[in-house]
Formats: sequence, structure tokens, C-alpha cells
Amino acid sequence: MALIVHKYGGTSMGSTERIRNVAKRVAKWARAGHQMVVVPSAMSGETNRLLGLAKELSPAEQTAAMLRELDMIASTGEQVSVGLLALALQAEGMQSVSYSGWQVPVKTDSAFTKARIESIDDLRVRADLAAGKVVVITGFQGIDAEGHITTLGRGGSDTSAVAVAAAMKADECLIYTDVDGVYTTDPRVVPEARRLSTVSFEEMLEMASLGSKVLQIRSVEFAGKYRVPMRVLSSFTSWDIPIDEEAKSGTLITFEEDEKMEQAVVSGIAFNRDEAKVTVVGVPDKPGIAFQILGPVAEANIDVDVILQNVSHGGRTDFSFTVHRNDYQRTLDLLRNQVVPALGAAEVAGDPKICKVSIVGIGMRSHVGVASKMFGCLSEEGINIQMITTSEIKTSVVIDEKYMELAVRALHKAFDLDQAAA
Repeated sequence: MALIVHKYGGTSMGSTERIRNVAKRVAKWARAGHQMVVVPSAMSGETNRLLGLAKELSPAEQTAAMLRELDMIASTGEQVSVGLLALALQAEGMQSVSYSGWQVPVKTDSAFTKARIESIDDLRVRADLAAGKVVVITGFQGIDAEGHITTLGRGGSDTSAVAVAAAMKADECLIYTDVDGVYTTDPRVVPEARRLSTVSFEEMLEMASLGSKVLQIRSVEFAGKYRVPMRVLSSFTSWDIPIDEEAKSGTLITFEEDEKMEQAVVSGIAFNRDEAKVTVVGVPDKPGIAFQILGPVAEANIDVDVILQNVSHGGRTDFSFTVHRNDYQRTLDLLRNQVVPALGAAEVAGDPKICKVSIVGIGMRSHVGVASKMFGCLSEEGINIQMITTSEIKTSVVIDEKYMELAVRALHKAFDLDQAAA
């Protein structure tokens, strides 16, 4: 008997009929003798609806007190989902019980709307499993040291599921989504994209961080830190598919690199259109300048991605970096009001219409000329590169947003990702 965690996304929970199908699938696994913990998201569109209501009432810049209330509001979507799923499981003849994050409890820090999990107390859940119950736990939320409800940010249900699996040392965590696995790139952009039967943890971490929407990056980080076996598969396959067949479907996130995986120089193309570029023009070129610019940005809880400092001219330089598009205006305001006057910089410029396109593959470690091939491909398409960043297994470029799909299609073809693996 194995302890299995299932996670279901918003589309999988999008209607009562779909919730019934989820219940039938979970019940199938439970009847096969497995202990089952299920972490569902809010019904599709529900979190946006709730936050839209909040914005109508409080459109001004958000204070810490406002962020607390947003978490109170947003957390209710998942609470509805767990209650509905528990009822559907009971209708299937299964003993089941639902819990919100604060009841488990899932303990987090106090960074409202972006909280991070610190610990999970699994005693209550283990007692229910021992009693033969299916346990349904809200994703996306927890409770801080002061007893306030917190949420983990968009995609946080993935993180919740993997964190629960890690805390309980589950045998496997199955992430059910509206796609049947991890693809070489988004099939909506490149119809020839292929589903990968396996992808290494490192590749998945890079792809998630670079814009792949299949898994949330923090869930992959958790899986890597605690070595949680994880598989991505579709909830839209028939619920009564044999378990042995279902358990081998989708894409396995593996921690081992085999010889076949090394044959693929590039495994996938990731892209992210949710970025914006910010440039502080004419800053003094002296030690500590990066900290003086990025320190206040970090204190404002704004994540920075690609960073570029230009060559110095006359003791002055330009300092560019990218942030999430939602943080773009806030970053500009912060820099103009605090950083520019303090440094004596000339101005702050920005571009919210950029995107990041990346090639990812563990085979890049042992092959030279991969980045050069990428740059050549983009040059042939007349695409100008604004910024570049690399790691051992990825190369990313920042380009004009209007060229994103062209770049992805060209790179997918250039690296033969439309061809089946040997």
C-alpha cells in the first residue's frame, strides 16, 4: 500500500461534473489499497472573480493590511473546492474529510499573497489516513505565526501538493492538469511540439522558472529539495483507465540522467511574455552600485530576473534588469522616487513589451556551440537580442514581444525538437 498525493488544477475542478470525475478517479486509487491525499485548486476562474471583486472595492495601491484581506478573500476558492470534492467522494462510498490550510496546519511566513511554507503538521492527516479516510486539503494557502490566513501566490496549489508529499514522505505526487504532460514547447505556439516521457528535475526547474506554465517553480524546488517523485498527467483521460497504465502516463520528473537523455542537446523551448525591462540610465560606475539599485527593489518584495550592466563611459554606466510585468510600474516609481535621487542617475527608462525565450537541456553541458546556434537562428529571422543570460543547461534571451512566437517556432525547428527522440 502506497501513500499517494493527487493534485488537481482549476480546469479539472471546473464544474460539478468534472469534480465527480475527479472523485471517481481518486476512489479508484483508494479502492486499489492506496492511502490518498488530494490537493485541489479553486474552480477555474474563481480566484480571478474573487480578486476582481476586491479590486472594485479597493483599487488603490495595496497596503499590508489590504494584502491580508486579499488572502482572506482568495483562500475561499480552495475551501469551496475541498468541500465539494469531499462530498463527491462520499457519494462514491468513500470516507473522506476536507481541511483548509489552517486546520492541518500548513505554517507559512507572513508575506501575504506571496507566503512561503515553513512547516506542515501532518499528525491529523496521518490519523485520518490510518482510519481509512481520503483526506482533501486546500492548496494555495496556509497560516502564519499570528494566525492569519496566507496564500502562496499564483500556482501555489502545486507547491502545496508537493510540500504535503514531502512532509508525509509520499511514494509519489501526481499533478493532474489540462495537458497530458510536459512538451518540448507550448503546442499552441508550435503544433509539432512533442510530449516528453521523462524530463530531468534540473530541466523542469529551468523550464518552470523560464515561463513554462505546466508546473509552478516553487513546486519543482520542493520536489528537488526533498526528492519527491513527481509525474505530470492529464485529468481529462477516462477516470477508469487501469491504474498501472495511468501510473506510467504523462511525464515523469526524474532525478537520474540516463544515456538517452544525454542524446538530446536541447530538451525544450520555454518562453515568458509576463516580463518588463527597466533601465537606470547614467549611474556612477563604482563598487556597490548594483546593491544600491536592487536592494530597495528586493525590500519591496519585487523579484528581479535578467540583469545587465553596460560598459562604463566617462565613469557612468546603464544598469538594466527585468521584473514581472505586474511589478513594472511599482518598480519605476520606486526607482524614480528613491534610487535615482540618491545615486544622481540621469533617468529611469522602461519597456513593458519584451519577452524572454530560452533553450533548455542537460545535454548543453557536454556540447559546444549551442548558444551560437541559437543566436544564429534568431539572426536569420531578423530578431534583435536585447539581453542574454546563461547557465550550465540553459540560454535565455530578451527580445521584443512581437517576435516571441516566431522565435519559438524557429528555435524548435533549428534544434530538431519536432523529431522523435532516437
